[in-house]
Amino acid sequence: MSVRAFFRVSSIVIVGLFCVGLHPVYTVASHARIIRLSLVQGDVRILHDSKGDPLANDKAPWERAVLNLPIRQHDVLATDNGRAEVEFENGAMAFINENSVLEFFDLSLDDGSLTTRLVLRQGTGSFYVNPARDDYFSVTGGDFTAEAAGRANFRMDNFDDGSTVAVIKGQVSVVHKNDNKLLAKGQSFTMSAGAATGTINSAPQSDDFDRWVSGREDSVVTATNAAKQYSNTSPYVSGFGDLYTYGGFYPIAGVGYGWQPYGVGIGWSPFDYGNWFYGSQFGWSFIGSQPWGWLPYHYGGWLFQPGIGWLWTPTGFGNGSVPVKFHPVTATFVRSGSTTAMVPTNPADHGSKTPLNLAHVMPLNSAGAAKEIPAGANWKVVKEVPAQAFVSHASPASVPARSSLTLQSRTATAQPAGSSIAYDAKEHRFVNSNVNARSAAVTSSATGASVTTSSPAARASSTTSLARAATIASQVRTMPSASARVAAPPSALRSYASARGGVFESGSSRRGTSSIATSTRSLSSGSRGASMSGGGRH
Repeated sequence: MSVRAFFRVSSIVIVGLFCVGLHPVYTVASHARIIRLSLVQGDVRILHDSKGDPLANDKAPWERAVLNLPIRQHDVLATDNGRAEVEFENGAMAFINENSVLEFFDLSLDDGSLTTRLVLRQGTGSFYVNPARDDYFSVTGGDFTAEAAGRANFRMDNFDDGSTVAVIKGQVSVVHKNDNKLLAKGQSFTMSAGAATGTINSAPQSDDFDRWVSGREDSVVTATNAAKQYSNTSPYVSGFGDLYTYGGFYPIAGVGYGWQPYGVGIGWSPFDYGNWFYGSQFGWSFIGSQPWGWLPYHYGGWLFQPGIGWLWTPTGFGNGSVPVKFHPVTATFVRSGSTTAMVPTNPADHGSKTPLNLAHVMPLNSAGAAKEIPAGANWKVVKEVPAQAFVSHASPASVPARSSLTLQSRTATAQPAGSSIAYDAKEHRFVNSNVNARSAAVTSSATGASVTTSSPAARASSTTSLARAATIASQVRTMPSASARVAAPPSALRSYASARGGVFESGSSRRGTSSIATSTRSLSSGSRGASMSGGGRH
């Protein structure tokens, strides 16, 4: 072999090895998913790029979470006195109650299928699963994992003394080490901390959180089905329902439909109300402050129609065979001299060097985008925005506190007859519900005051019950925290029957008390697609 041939072969081998080394990086970047924080009520916090137990590090940089914030893999969402809702691309939803922590352990994409593995570190979460193709969805809490292969609704509670999952609709598979149990509607599975196995029972009756979740599911799903008729066939669902609720669709010749929020005039600028946030994965992102401020700022494009103004168009979603690409902002950045501005992305731009909406330039300031300025300057497209162009509106927050709730609080309504121990949700502690059950009320005629005295039997019962409650509370305090004892989620092997998603259904039914199923039924499969109900709103 000549020297020249040797170097030629060596170069090919080196380049090949280099490309192989780069391939995993490309795969990870290209398979990343970004989902939406679709509702924030009260105190909600977020931690980005979490490693290990997010509650064990008191130096972790928690931030206040805001509506429409993008959520990515390894982010952690937490509530104090608040609640939150998260929407996934295929219409799945996650809801977390007060004093709860939910980790987005795995948000990946594999050949068009969505893999979602969540970890409920503590507290209560409810989940609506609406899978398509071979999507995988699981939630790990405590020592077991709940997997939903078909359309299902289920709730999970994870506290210091144990965990439970209850099925509201559909079927859920509970995985604990090498054991796998299939739960049907109306069943629950409970495992105490440190126990070798769990028990299957009837699901508890619904509470205020369940009713809130059911209402949210009904409204989101109904609005989404109504809005989907204005977009081309797409696997993407998140955010469409808000468009139907907060705006109207207008037919555009040669394009399809355009959307505009209610109550705006022809002078409305789509980027005049929102904030900027910086993410290590996608850089500066525009966060719309309106309830509808997700889809129009990260997908599709903008058209300016004479006599109407700016319209967002749900284009660029493909035919359902390719992933929908997330954009930090649906705008192109341009510069003229020392001035940096943005131009709303036209759906026909397709990487054009000259944006088609260049006649509508919006200068930037530290707070965001201002109103349009007259055209005429020599604007040139820039790939990156200067670092000083924006100021991040992220606000620091403290580490979430350890929850004081226990499994007994979830099963308090199922206390056996004659039991004097009950859980007081307002006081967050166990109390004796029969303290005055056998008390004798004596009214003093001299003072007119009502004086209540207890019999010796009642006082003895009260002392015993309070001592029992104190013992339970003491035992719970010495246990590892719910977050610390969470097992690692299993891999998404999809070993169970993979059911295809059907009609985007609404609502969860009230938790039932159906008997425990003795046989495992195969998961039903349905046709893929969303129902197209309702007429146009113009």
